[in-house]
Amino acid sequence: MRYRLVIFDWDGTLMDSAARIVACMQAASRDAGWGELAPESIRNIIGLGLPEAIASLCPGIDAERAELLRSRYAWHFVEGNDTPMTFFPEVEGGLAELHMRPGQRLAVATGKSRRGLDRVFRESRSGHWFHASRTADETRSKPHPLMLEQLLAELEVPLAEAVMVGDTEYDLEMARAIGMDRVAVTWGVHAPERLSASLPTFTAEAVPELFDWLQGR
Repeated sequence: MRYRLVIFDWDGTLMDSAARIVACMQAASRDAGWGELAPESIRNIIGLGLPEAIASLCPGIDAERAELLRSRYAWHFVEGNDTPMTFFPEVEGGLAELHMRPGQRLAVATGKSRRGLDRVFRESRSGHWFHASRTADETRSKPHPLMLEQLLAELEVPLAEAVMVGDTEYDLEMARAIGMDRVAVTWGVHAPERLSASLPTFTAEAVPELFDWLQGR
């Protein structure tokens, strides 16, 4: 195998969830009285922890309104919005095949909350593929590398035997900060030229290309 541990981002890398995130954040901002947020601005913060995302989207927002926006976003995402969220085509097959390899470890490092990730694991019946996961509310938000350091320690895998896969500069810079190999995928929210600035080890332009590379084919 090319790497003993493959760590995946979730939104925009494995799951096509950007449209729902944008719609829910726009609705939450209106509910909180902040006004309209541009879709591209919201796409730009996908991958950050929710407090960090709100601070970036709404500079100068006070703590009370930020908490209202956060709670309204959570409500819209879970109950108030039915925009479909599905895995990108061929992701499920690629994960299942990778999971079956002897000695292979898979993990998730995401800007989601623990409740949010556990919910999507249940709803998509995908949690069994992953040996560990870290969310932004139980460690530091990307691009700080703490969640990667914790995953390496938990799974007892050396840095040189691990790779981070993501669709944003936050994913790649998190890995770059500790010298971890990193793979950029171009079907997510950040443009290829933005990803290339983080000097990815490999850039995948299609899902099969990603899993072929990880399998060493």
